[in-house]
Amino acid sequence: MTAADAPPIVFVHGTRFSAGQWSPQLAALHMEFPVAAVDLPGHGARCAEPWSLNAATEIIASAVDSLGHGPALVVGHSLGGYASLEFARRCPQQLRGLVLAGASASTRGPWATPYRWAAGLVPRIPADRLTRWNDRLLRRLYPPEVVDATVRSGYAFHTLPAAWGEVLGRFDADAMRHVAAPVLILNGEKDSVFRSGERDFVRAHPHARVELIPRARHLANFDDPAAFTEAVRRFALQLPAHS
Repeated sequence: MTAADAPPIVFVHGTRFSAGQWSPQLAALHMEFPVAAVDLPGHGARCAEPWSLNAATEIIASAVDSLGHGPALVVGHSLGGYASLEFARRCPQQLRGLVLAGASASTRGPWATPYRWAAGLVPRIPADRLTRWNDRLLRRLYPPEVVDATVRSGYAFHTLPAAWGEVLGRFDADAMRHVAAPVLILNGEKDSVFRSGERDFVRAHPHARVELIPRARHLANFDDPAAFTEAVRRFALQLPAHS
């Protein structure tokens, strides 16, 4: 694959975060690929916008168009992974490949119960307290160059009930049947909850495979930024050329 064939890559962040989640990946890949990271509705620079999957899909589609290189590889983490599945269903002509990171668990059935409970609990806790807890946790676990952009961008706690309220009950492995492009399911080895459906997800798609980031948890791109980035790079370079 030549540089002209390199697919554009659009990164879609997870719950409560923003485009800043992807600062290590953007820094590492921007010389090789056209890259962008979006803020989903209700998050980051779009914090005042109401959440909806419709709006999330439109934001991803606009980011793909803005890169101007045709269909893109879309990399979605957690909430962003489920939003990317919805984008893949609605906008197949804009998708060259899909990376689902921490988003290979069914959001239907009993699995969803603790997440519904958490979505209901979050609005009862003062946002400044949640912010302090999150800042302290990220800074304790990860080096500044990995999380500073996320910390600076703040957290979308107010959007969590609406976002997960729409996602819960909506996605399972059957969603993979609506993805026309190759899929990489990229999970942290220790992310047991969001890995729970990975076998079903990969079986539901003829061109899907699983790759694990050793010793990583749900935030695999923070736990091992280099390994996560390299997995995305390899997958991008293996995608069929766009005709």
